[in-house]
Amino acid sequence: MLGLIAPSCALLPSQLVLHTGAPVFWWIGPVIVLIAIPVLDWVVGEDGANPRDEDYELLSGDRYYRWCTYLFLPIQLFGLGIACYLWAGEQLTIVDKLGLAATLGFVSGIGINAAHELGHRVEHLERWLAKIALAQSAYGHFFVEHNRGHHVRVATPEDPASARLGESLWEFLPRSVRGGFRSAIQLERERLTRKGRGWWDADNHILQAWAMSVLLFGTLVALFGWQILPWLALQAVIGIGLLETVNYVEHYGLLRARRSDGKYARCSPRDSWNSDRLVTNIFLFHLQRHSDHHANPGRRYQTLRSSAHAPQLPAGYATMVLLAAVPPLWRLVMDHRVLAHYGGDITLANVQPPKQGRLRATLAYRRATG
Repeated sequence: MLGLIAPSCALLPSQLVLHTGAPVFWWIGPVIVLIAIPVLDWVVGEDGANPRDEDYELLSGDRYYRWCTYLFLPIQLFGLGIACYLWAGEQLTIVDKLGLAATLGFVSGIGINAAHELGHRVEHLERWLAKIALAQSAYGHFFVEHNRGHHVRVATPEDPASARLGESLWEFLPRSVRGGFRSAIQLERERLTRKGRGWWDADNHILQAWAMSVLLFGTLVALFGWQILPWLALQAVIGIGLLETVNYVEHYGLLRARRSDGKYARCSPRDSWNSDRLVTNIFLFHLQRHSDHHANPGRRYQTLRSSAHAPQLPAGYATMVLLAAVPPLWRLVMDHRVLAHYGGDITLANVQPPKQGRLRATLAYRRATG
């Protein structure tokens, strides 16, 4: 239930500012995610608790964990409604409204993670809830691309959501956003064609998800006025940016091996960066146990395990997001870890083609100089 602190960030700012008079609480989302959680991750440390094999079925079927994700949605949407009321009014300064938009954006980004968990399920209800959770970020095509695109092509050059060694976050973001959008459209068009249906069919998952955003934003505009649209757009962009930054962290430089027939080997724990920091695990429904998630995508979040075979991040996702925003610092921390993961052989990594020669020279220099 502590994972519900994240959507509650959308409910807290007005009450905290009212009772303390401190406008910094409009920025509580970034403060918690970018300051408090990294500090707590460092203080609290690793999770270290893996589910036992004999408990797997019982744990997987425990509906308590499902309700933790279900409850994310009403809290998230209620908080968005409060924010729209405040954006429409005159009581906040522009800086305060920016802080509130940033907070709602972080909630929106973490909401995509809740949608990620729900979207992997086969239950009809949970798949619809995933589309609702994506409405606030207007990133509904993620429902299609993540499951049928990213999970198929992960840790290969063909996957737009897998960052390449030497690629900065700022190079990755436009490539991932554009590539994921194009891939989702193509995948859904192919699925509908196989079923003998056209793009505008009611069964189109992307149109269904986008319709959720249109309905949500349209309702909010009807209630609070057109002046809230820029703030809705800003929080959506921030949410998308947070999601894609996490994508950048999760597979940076990793490349699946090829089989003798030339096809990529099945995804294994070695093809995703793992982190087992307890505090971020709580906030992100064990998303940091990403190696197990890709190796076993059918597992519910409460059953995911930390694998000793997976490459390990030096810190939790919240800290790594901060490092990713500063490319020289990110490369100083991560490039040698990618190289070590492949025993020093850079040809085994997922490297940006134009940067292969420069990376070899840089890494050789670093080895020579210690």
